[in-house]
Amino acid sequence: MAVTDVPAFAHLTDADIENLGIELDAIRQDIEDSRGERDARYIRRTIAAQRALDVAGRVMLAASSKRSAWWAGTVTLGVAKIIENMEIGHNTMHGQWDWMNDPEIHSSSWEWDMSGASKHWRFTHNFMHHKYTNILGMDDDVGYGVIRVTRDAKWKPFNLYGNLLFNTLLAIGFEWGVGLQHLELGKIFKGRDNRNATLVRVREFGVKAGHQLAKDYVVWPALTSLSPGATFKSTLKANAVANVIRNIWANAVIFCGHFPDGAEKFTKTDMVGESRGQWYLRQMLGSANFNSGPVLAFMSGNLSYQIEHHLFPDLPSNRYAEIAVRVRALCDKYDLPYTTGPFLVQYGKTWRTIAKLSLPDRFLKDTADNAPETRSERMFTELDGYGVTDPTTGRRRGLKTAIEAVRGWRRR
Repeated sequence: MAVTDVPAFAHLTDADIENLGIELDAIRQDIEDSRGERDARYIRRTIAAQRALDVAGRVMLAASSKRSAWWAGTVTLGVAKIIENMEIGHNTMHGQWDWMNDPEIHSSSWEWDMSGASKHWRFTHNFMHHKYTNILGMDDDVGYGVIRVTRDAKWKPFNLYGNLLFNTLLAIGFEWGVGLQHLELGKIFKGRDNRNATLVRVREFGVKAGHQLAKDYVVWPALTSLSPGATFKSTLKANAVANVIRNIWANAVIFCGHFPDGAEKFTKTDMVGESRGQWYLRQMLGSANFNSGPVLAFMSGNLSYQIEHHLFPDLPSNRYAEIAVRVRALCDKYDLPYTTGPFLVQYGKTWRTIAKLSLPDRFLKDTADNAPETRSERMFTELDGYGVTDPTTGRRRGLKTAIEAVRGWRRR
């Protein structure tokens, strides 16, 4: 099942973990010390480019009634929404640009282009998810309360059809899933919520969602309908399709960072007395990357470097590529896995896990402690001689080597 002892699972001593934390702190300090004009120029140019794309998309939608122009405008608008949500909004609200002291690009003032209130997201994501990453019962992002993504979640008949159905619906309407998450609907339905606090959150969500619906489906369609090349209905449909494009892409990127093979889950007991180094280690083990060039990295909000983002969520996203080189070197040094792979492969693995776990455990061939989507320290009970330095090669025999050994047994 989920990992209950991270040091034992990682085959690291307390001294190893402390040293790992010191080395990661050094990376943070180096990036903080080198932040400057080129980083500020990057985010300002990104905002300018995103706004230009948004205007271009709306002009194309208003200027011509041709089907090709409609699709061109819709896709351009969808790309603009992706960039605003992923590379600008998400990263700005993490405080990545607060050091600039620019009130326009500050975590406390940015309100993004989606139905969820930024204030709510900063709590559910910045605090709950990033502090308690993949800890069962603490991090609601593990399955979002409706999708079974680990065997630690008890199988229910609902999962047989609900896993794939709800994942599809969540992808299409991802902005609404994000927006509703902070309302804690499960607690409301069970009568376990603080009713006064709930009413405040519902009111805040209603105001933001209302503004978003009015903007996308009333104001912009009404404005573009004044042009002879567009109608109210055509722009309304374009905005809806652009939102779906953004939702599906954002969902895919985020799922690739949290649910492919190798993204571990943890129990509450594992966070008791957690040190800085142990927190770093949990982030490294609980996150996954996907391979990307500059364009794919940019369009994913640089969340193709999800491991680096979880280690340093408030460092500028344009620096993650260089940070990744150093983090990967540390993984080699401590013989830790660095979970990554092609984008489509990583995304396919998340769907495979969700489809597989729609079935009861008795139909699954892997053990509960040694499955691609869920591993624990108990998978190594029969291994000896790990967590030490090989006297022959001088290399550490740690988690990465131990996993390869167990996989070798299974293949044989």
